[in-house]
Order: sequence, then structure tokens, then C-alpha cells
Amino acid sequence: MTDEQHLWACALAVEKRFGDHAPLHVAERIGELALAGDADGVAMWQAIAARLDRLRQGGLPGEGGHARPAAN
Repeated sequence: MTDEQHLWACALAVEKRFGDHAPLHVAERIGELALAGDADGVAMWQAIAARLDRLRQGGLPGEGGHARPAAN
């Protein structure tokens, strides 16, 4: 599994577990890690947050970094 695949897997798992509360969970996790001084952890969760945002906007892995428009 590549790093990119791992980040997408994490974003998908967070979305599945927390649903509409996923962005709040990720933000809280980033805050906890920042307070603990864990810069690597913050960076990883920020990367997960970016993929979660793309996922929630209808984007999928492997789309060249661009979210596809949501279906009407």
C-alpha cells in the first residue's frame, strides 16, 4: 500500500466511523496532536483532512487531485 492509498484508507475509515461528525473528529485530533507537539502527527492528520474534504465533495482517489462535481 502506498502512502497515498494509506491516507485515503484513513479518510474513508474516519468517514465510515464518524459520518457527519468526521470533520470535527479530525479537527479535534489535529488539535490534540498540536498541543502534544507532535508535528508529524499533525501533518498526517492534515493530509487525512484534505482527503476527507475531497471525499465529502464527491472526489475520489486517483482523480489527479481534483474533486469531481457532485451529481445533481
